[in-house]
Amino acid sequence: MESFDLNQMVKGWFVGEFHPTALSTAACEVAFKRYKAGDVEAAHYHKVAIEVTMIASGRVMMCGKEWGAGSVVVLAPGDITDFQVIEDADTVVVKVPSVANDKYIV
Repeated sequence: MESFDLNQMVKGWFVGEFHPTALSTAACEVAFKRYKAGDVEAAHYHKVAIEVTMIASGRVMMCGKEWGAGSVVVLAPGDITDFQVIEDADTVVVKVPSVANDKYIV
């Protein structure tokens, strides 16, 4: 058995083909991310990866739409989204596959 501290991971990413990681794999990337109201991420897309975001708590804006706890948003390669936090939010993000440098800012 091994154990890890999420605080030692980069931006909440703990599974994928990068370091540090709890599980090194090219199959996917997984992150648990915490956001404060007002946080934003620039509009971006992926050329290869599918990105799945589950809103565990709070409210966010993605793709011009408001999403709340329990919402699952699936972005296909080429889909453009930005990310704005309306109220403090926790998310789980999965990208398939794990591909280095596959985030393109618009």
